[in-house]
Amino acid sequence: MRVDKLTRKAQEALLEAQSLAEEQNHASLEPEHLLAALLQQEGGVAPAVINKIGVDPNLLLNSVQQALNGKPRATGAGTQVRTSNELGAILREADDIAKAMRDEYTSTEHLLMAMASKGGAIQKLLERHGVSYNGIMQALASVRGNQRVTTDNPESQYEALSKYGRDLTEEARKGKLDPVIGRDEEIRRVIQILSRRTKNNPVL
Repeated sequence: MRVDKLTRKAQEALLEAQSLAEEQNHASLEPEHLLAALLQQEGGVAPAVINKIGVDPNLLLNSVQQALNGKPRATGAGTQVRTSNELGAILREADDIAKAMRDEYTSTEHLLMAMASKGGAIQKLLERHGVSYNGIMQALASVRGNQRVTTDNPESQYEALSKYGRDLTEEARKGKLDPVIGRDEEIRRVIQILSRRTKNNPVL
């Protein structure tokens, strides 16, 4: 995996995972270190996706930290932390997922999806909390919509959408929108414009 093809948040998460492994004197960098880093990332996609699934990120983080407490510790000063085979496989899988989604960069959501699909202890831990690959995909659709990752800082676009936009479909589903009465001609006109292959109205 090329570092220059990782988003900023993905790079930050890997650096934080490395720091966690070093702080706890662990012999190797494991998927659990990366998941812990993702769950604690401010403004990251992973906590937002986990929330959308209906899982408390803090409860999941507690389970991850318990799993880390059982990891073997390195003995001797200056021991180099190596990347485990499991984490290496997840990084490669994340790269493949990004390509399959036609994203130009590997982002934090790809890392999370790889953990939920590659098997092993980390996938079982996620599944115990109700986090599955399909669940992540569905939650991700509402977090980032149909946007592709074309920059190394895609989260800024997601945040702008949630900050400045309104999900009218969700509001209508919850009955929060007032019905439109007596505007049949205007509604027909909007439907006509939306039905065109090309739109001549920049607002639409």
